Parts: sequence; structure tokens; C-alpha cells
Amino acid sequence: MESSLNNRTSYHTPPEYLPHGIPVIYHDDYLVVLDKPSGLLSVKGIGPDKIDCLAVRVASAIEGARIVHRLDMDTSGVLVMARDADTHRELSRQFQDREVEKVYIAEVGGVVDDERGLIDIPIRKDMEHPPMQCVDFEQGKPSQTHWKVAERKENSTLLELRPTTGRSHQLRIHLREIGYPILGDELYAPPEILALSPRLMLHAQTLTITHPATGERATFTAHCPFYSQSS
Repeated sequence: MESSLNNRTSYHTPPEYLPHGIPVIYHDDYLVVLDKPSGLLSVKGIGPDKIDCLAVRVASAIEGARIVHRLDMDTSGVLVMARDADTHRELSRQFQDREVEKVYIAEVGGVVDDERGLIDIPIRKDMEHPPMQCVDFEQGKPSQTHWKVAERKENSTLLELRPTTGRSHQLRIHLREIGYPILGDELYAPPEILALSPRLMLHAQTLTITHPATGERATFTAHCPFYSQSS
């Protein structure tokens, strides 16, 4: 544990794992913060092949643990779970009221020229092609993502993303819409970009919440497996 500015405490992934091999970033009597691996569902899906998920694995090891928010199956990184009903209620409220801060790292196809920008594009469910989302300037929900360049490579760019809304597939759609789809994205990238990576190159690097019991602002960090300069 190390203190940071603005009365905020930062937590980084220690060498601690649940029996199912899920790295634990932090835990106490109220919450548990995990580093979700790519390829694992956050919650159960429909069908027997979608029973295995992070929520089930954690609940089998930590009594009372319950999901607060989700990451896409192929997205890795920080995910917080509550250990009791009151904590779950308060954390859910923080997400709903946009009081949490999230930072993602994505590797996208192509070299981005600008240094930073804001994507403000409304999206909604694509009723004809589930589970995909689509852009809709009339009926879509407002969606904003701030981005800046973290590193440029020969044919790709690493971006730091700070979404201010939490729409499903928001980052994946937003980056596609500005012409830089995420490497390995099975839903939104063209075949040549999909083929550049065996996994979706999207990682939830940090999550900042207000601890429901202490009132302390806390930042949790999961090292990005494809960006060497991430903390």
C-alpha cells in the first residue's frame, strides 16, 4: 500500500491468488478487488458452456462476494466485488452516479496522429445483431470517452482511455468509429485488425472508488500485460 496525492491510496497487484487462479489486488471485510483475466466471463451467461465465470469462482472462495460491475469477457483488468449487501448497494450507486474513475489501455490498429481527444458518440443495443451495440444519434444513450496516446508503434498505437460513461462495448465502438479499432476485437474490428492479436487488446488498468466503510478514495491498479510502461 502506498499513499498518493489528494488523500487517495493506491493498491497494486500483490502475489496473492484465489484457489481458481484469479489474482487478488486487495481485500478486506467489505470488498475484494481482482485482476480479471481475458477470456473469462464476469457473470454467468445463457447455456451450460457459460456457467464458469469470475463471479461464481470468487463466490465459491469468498462467502457473500457479489458482482458490482462487469468487464467484457475478453477484457482483462480491475474488477471490484462487494462482500455484503450494504457495500454492494453503495458501490452500485457510485457506478450509477459516475463517481468512479476508470482508466483503460487499448492497442488499436494504425498510428494515431493527434495526442489526445474526446469521443462523444451515442450508442444503443443493436437489436438485429446481439450482443453488438450500434451508433444511433437519435435514440442512442450519450457516451463519452477521453483518450490520449500512450505509445506509438510501427503499425499500431497504445491509447489511455478514460470513459465518463459506462455503456456496453463503449470503448470498442468509439475507437472503431474514429477509425482505430482495437486489435483482436471479434465484434468490431475488420479481419486484418482482428488477426493482429490472439486476444482483445483492452485492459482495465485502474479503478478509483470511495471505500464504502472508510470514506477513503482508493485507486486499484492491475498491470497491463501488453503495455510495459503501465504501473
